[in-house]
Amino acid sequence: MLNMADGVARLGALAESPVVATLAAAFTDAGHELSIVGGPVRDALLGRTTHDLDFTTDARADEILRIVKPISTAQWDVGREFGTIGARVRDREKGTVEQVEVTTYRADSYDGVTRKPTVEFGDTLEGDLARRDFTVNAMALRIPDRTLVDPAGGVEDLLARRLRTPADPRVSFGDDPLRMLRAARFSAQLGFDVDPATVEAMAQLRETLSIVSPERIQGELVRLLQTDDPVRGIRLLVETGLMDQFLPEVPALRLEIDEHHHHKDVYEHSLTVLRQTIELEQARTPDAAADVPLRLAALLHDIGKPSTRRLEPGGGVTFHHHDLKGARLARKRLQALRFDSDTIGSVTQLIEQHLRFFGYAEGAWTDSAVRRYVRDAGPELARLHILTRADVTTRNKRKAGRLAGAYDDIERRISELAEQEELNAMRPALDGNRIQEVLGIRPGPDVGKAYRYLLDLRLDEGVLDEEAAEQRLRAWWAAQS
Repeated sequence: MLNMADGVARLGALAESPVVATLAAAFTDAGHELSIVGGPVRDALLGRTTHDLDFTTDARADEILRIVKPISTAQWDVGREFGTIGARVRDREKGTVEQVEVTTYRADSYDGVTRKPTVEFGDTLEGDLARRDFTVNAMALRIPDRTLVDPAGGVEDLLARRLRTPADPRVSFGDDPLRMLRAARFSAQLGFDVDPATVEAMAQLRETLSIVSPERIQGELVRLLQTDDPVRGIRLLVETGLMDQFLPEVPALRLEIDEHHHHKDVYEHSLTVLRQTIELEQARTPDAAADVPLRLAALLHDIGKPSTRRLEPGGGVTFHHHDLKGARLARKRLQALRFDSDTIGSVTQLIEQHLRFFGYAEGAWTDSAVRRYVRDAGPELARLHILTRADVTTRNKRKAGRLAGAYDDIERRISELAEQEELNAMRPALDGNRIQEVLGIRPGPDVGKAYRYLLDLRLDEGVLDEEAAEQRLRAWWAAQS
C-alpha cells in the first residue's frame, strides 16, 4: 500500500538533489517558474526508481536554452518547436551527469483528424497539467518551494491504484487516441486498474486509432511488452477491441470451444506462455533489458492455429502446420507495424521452430539431429530454449515433468557437444575457395552443392580434419560425375 508520508519524504529528497537544486536556482534567478512534472513525481510517491527528470516552466524555448547553458555540459533543441530543451547537468557531489528535459507550459489543441497537436504555449502550470494523459501523470512539484500541485486528484488515484484521465476520457482520447494504448501500458507497468468510464471510452473510440501512425503504435506495444506483467495490458486491449485495430491475430486466438471437440483455450494458453517466458528470461538473464523479440514470439507463437484448426471425427482437434502459418502471419503483421528486420527475423524464426523440440521429447535424437537443431536455431538458440520451455502449460504434472526432463537432457547434450567440437562454429573443414582448389572448378552452383555436402558430413559425423574432408569431397565429386 502507498505510504504517503514516505512518498512526501521521497519528493523532498528529489527536490534537494544537487541537479534539481542547481536548475531551480538558475530559473529562479532568471525570474521564471520551474516544476518537476509527470512521471518523476508519480514514481517518487510510489517509491519507484526515477530514471529521467522532466521539468516544465513558463519560460519559452530560447529563454530555457539561455538559462541552462551555463550550468550544463551539453544542450539540444530537437524539441524546440514544442518548447522542449534537453541538457546534461552535472551533479558536482557525485561527479555524474543527469540528463534533463525542460518544456514550456503547453495548452495544445487537436484537429481530430491526426494526432499531431497544434502547438500552443500556456501561461500556467495548472493549465499545462490539465492537458496531460492521466491524473497520476498530471502532478507537479514546484521548486524550490516544494509545493505539490495536483489539480486532477492524482494522489487519490495513486492511493486507489486507479488510472483515470484528467478530463472526460472521450475528449482526452478524441484529442490523442494513442493515450488509449498508454492506458494499457501504464496499467501493466503500475499494476493499476483502469477507471470504468475510461475503459468504456476506449471501447467506444477504438476505431480512432486509425489516425495514429504504425510507428507510434509499435512504440507503445514495445513499451507494454517491456513491463514485468504485460498480460494485464494485453487483456485490456483485447477486451476493449483496441487490439483488433493493429494486432487482430491476438484476439482471434479466442477460439470458440465446441462441446464435442475439446482443446485448450489458445488465447489463455498464449498469455500463460508469455508470462512464463518472462519468468524464465528474468531468471536466466536477471540484469538484462527486456527481450522484446522473445516476448513477441511468445505472444504470437500460436497465431497460426485459428486458420489451421480442423475438427476431427471422435472429438479430436488438429492444428497442422500452424507453426509455419503463424510465422507468415507474424511477418506480415510486424512489417505493417514497421518493426525492424532483425526483430521480424527473430520472431518469425522462433515461431517457425517452436515445435521442433517436441519431436525430441517423443524419442531420443541422434547427435546428428541435435547438431541440426542447433544449426537451424543459430543465434536464436538461447531464446528458443526459453520459448520451448514456456510453451508447456499442461496441468498434468507427469507430462510437464517428462517434458522438462527432456529439455534438461537436450540442453545438456548441446553443452557437451559444444565442448567436444566447438558446436557454435558449425562450419565444414573446407571453405568455398578450398573446395574450388580441390575439385578444380570455378565459382558457381557446384561449389554451393559441395559445401552443403561437407556441412551435412559435419552435422552427421562431427568434426573432420582437412585431409579427411578432402578425401570425402573427391569421392563425392567422382560419384556426381
